[in-house]
Formats: sequence, C-alpha cells, structure tokens
Amino acid sequence: MFNLRFAKDYLLHRLKAKNRHGVHSPFVYRLLDNVIYDFDAKKVYSDVENQREQLFIDNRIITITDLGAGSHVNNNRQKKISDIAHNALKPPKLAQLLYRLVADLKPRNIIELGTCLGITTLYLQKAEPDAKVYTLEGCPETAGIARETFKKGDINNVEPIVGNFDDTLPGVINKLDELDFVFVDGNHQKDATLKYFEWCLPKVHENSMLIFDDIYWSDGMKEAWVQIKAHPKVTVTIDLFWIGLVFFKPGQAKEDFLIKI
Repeated sequence: MFNLRFAKDYLLHRLKAKNRHGVHSPFVYRLLDNVIYDFDAKKVYSDVENQREQLFIDNRIITITDLGAGSHVNNNRQKKISDIAHNALKPPKLAQLLYRLVADLKPRNIIELGTCLGITTLYLQKAEPDAKVYTLEGCPETAGIARETFKKGDINNVEPIVGNFDDTLPGVINKLDELDFVFVDGNHQKDATLKYFEWCLPKVHENSMLIFDDIYWSDGMKEAWVQIKAHPKVTVTIDLFWIGLVFFKPGQAKEDFLIKI
C-alpha cells in the first residue's frame, strides 16, 4: 500500500511541478538557477562519496534503537552497517543539494535531526566549515559509527548529541540566539514534525532555512507539510518532493512552489 500511494504522489508531483522557467519569484528563481540546478561536480563530492563506499562494504552488525516512525525497508533491530548505508543514507543527489544550499546560505549554525551514519553531516559541515553543526541522533550505536565517519572525514566543528529529540533538541535551540539552518530528517511522524517546527519558530529570522525530509513519507507527514506551509510566519516554501524548504522572508508574497529536480 505504501509503495502504491508513494508512486501516485510522485507522479502527481511530476505532473504539477515546474522548473525554473515557470517561476516568477526572483528569490526562488535565483535559488533554482544558482543552487538547486547546479549539477557541476565538486571535489568535495568525490571525497564524501568515498566515505559512503566504505560504509557500503562495512559488514559489522549494530543494534538499532528506533525512536521514530521506523523504516519502510527493514525494521530488524540487528542490522549490518552496509544495509543501513544502502537503505537509510540520503542518496548523493539529495545530500549534494543540501551541501549547495548550505554553501549558498553560509549559516553560522546548523542543526541536523537524524545523523544516521554521518554522510549528510559531512556534506553540511564541509559546505560551511566555520558553521557549528549540532547533529542529533536517537540511536547510540549508529551515532558511534557516525563519529568514525567524522574522524575519517577530518571534520571537527561538529557536536554529536545522542538521545530522544524531545529531550535533546530544546537544549540546542535554547543555547542559540538564532537558528540559521535546520534539517529535520528523523522521527517521521506528523505530531513530532510539527512539534519540532513549532520549537524552532521563536528563533528563526529572515535568512533562516528549515528543511523537512520525506514530506510524502506517510499521510501524516503530508498533513504536517500542509500545516507548515499554512503557518502565518512562513512566506515561501519549495516542495521538491523528497524534501521541503521553508523560508521566512518579511515582505515576500506568500507562495508555495512545486519544483522538479
């Protein structure tokens, strides 16, 4: 049932979505032209993808602590790292898009909910090495593998935080004056997603970017995305199907964009 619904949502998105030539907002057009549709290879891509390849052949088994909505692929508690790498890591196309978004925004701080094995964290940190990255993970053993990834990737300005997001996210938000870049990739449930969004709102500013992963994951996530778009503080959203971008631009006409990638 999940696969049929997901396929239907994907086809509908492809039919309705526009490319850069159907967009009349200068802000969104520039983002599409300079960032989202920048498909030029960059050296950092091969460096990080080499790390991914190492995880693909890592046959160690770890115990998964799943505090969120689980997996549509494999819900076994004992998993090979190689299987996690194949099934749970962001694919290169999306991870590299996140890299470009950070490189363009140049945030001072980055919050990532859902470290997994640390590949996306590498992309986020290498996009803006001066930014402090707070990466939150619910599973202790997965977080341990991510720490190995950070060490191999030679990144230092990352603070891994292990525990339930309900317990760890408020502390990170409270220590920051403003939130620049937040990537929500964990606990794919409607109520949790909306809760994290609401917690972030007091600290967002005109240049903040919030990104929500898997906005078509389930009916609940689709409903959460609709509510996020409708919030009065949100001015612009970009629905890329796999992820949704949220902006808070004062004076910008409220508009929601469906974009092909």
